[in-house]
Amino acid sequence: MSALSEARTAAPRPGGGIGQSVRDSLVIGKRNLIRMTRIPEMILFGIIQPVMFVVLFTYVFGGSIAIPGAGVSASAYKEFLMAGIFAQTVTFATAGAGAGIAEDMHKGLIDRFRSLPMARGAVLTGRTLADLVQTAVTLVVLAGVALLVGWRTHENIGKVLGGFGLLLLLGYAFTWIGALIGLTVRTPEAATSGGLIWLFPLTFISNAFVPVNGMPTFLQYVAEWNPFSATVAAARELFGNTIEGVPKSVTGAWPMEHPVWASLIWSVLIILVFRTLAVRKYRSVSH
Repeated sequence: MSALSEARTAAPRPGGGIGQSVRDSLVIGKRNLIRMTRIPEMILFGIIQPVMFVVLFTYVFGGSIAIPGAGVSASAYKEFLMAGIFAQTVTFATAGAGAGIAEDMHKGLIDRFRSLPMARGAVLTGRTLADLVQTAVTLVVLAGVALLVGWRTHENIGKVLGGFGLLLLLGYAFTWIGALIGLTVRTPEAATSGGLIWLFPLTFISNAFVPVNGMPTFLQYVAEWNPFSATVAAARELFGNTIEGVPKSVTGAWPMEHPVWASLIWSVLIILVFRTLAVRKYRSVSH
């Protein structure tokens, strides 16, 4: 009841329009952030996994994977790898978003929120904004670990921040996929499984961990049109982690030739589609 009382007290009176929707979303987002701080293991476990990926991929695979233009080089692989690890980390927030919403549904908290004078989409928007904050914290820690193992950027601070901005935008887009999954399944456990099972092929059939040129031809096309690959390529370009003289694309795919624009387009498109579907699903289950 404390969460309900807090939301009831903080929620504005019905005024309609975008202003109320923003205020309501911020109230719900604050509620979820407070909840996260009271369960620190949620943040801790979310940080440990990507840190393990950084260490394992750097020291286990770093000396055995050939990078086009650089050959088998541990230092080159570090710069090639980190954008992929960052992108994988932000997209894995999908599972947390889905599980959180499914848990709120399972406990009846969503039904309580429906009784309050708030915008329909505020519950979902607030949740995804809170997940975005948690993802940003994880990304900052992960960047620090990457620097410790030898990763470096070679562009100005504006471009580097732009690269992290695109990563967070992709993560935010994927949390809306998680929100839709959380509203569709019946339990938090199912939401966690449903949020991860499709992410593994998405992240591994990409340019994140190995060069695309070593894949079968049909997988090269899949990888280079993968939204995940576009953001990885854009982050590498903005971080200055690309290798001089190496073509951006093996198949001539437009997203690889223009990764920054492709990353923006893909992320915005995912947000528009899955936010619409998630809010529609939320309204349908409220009746």
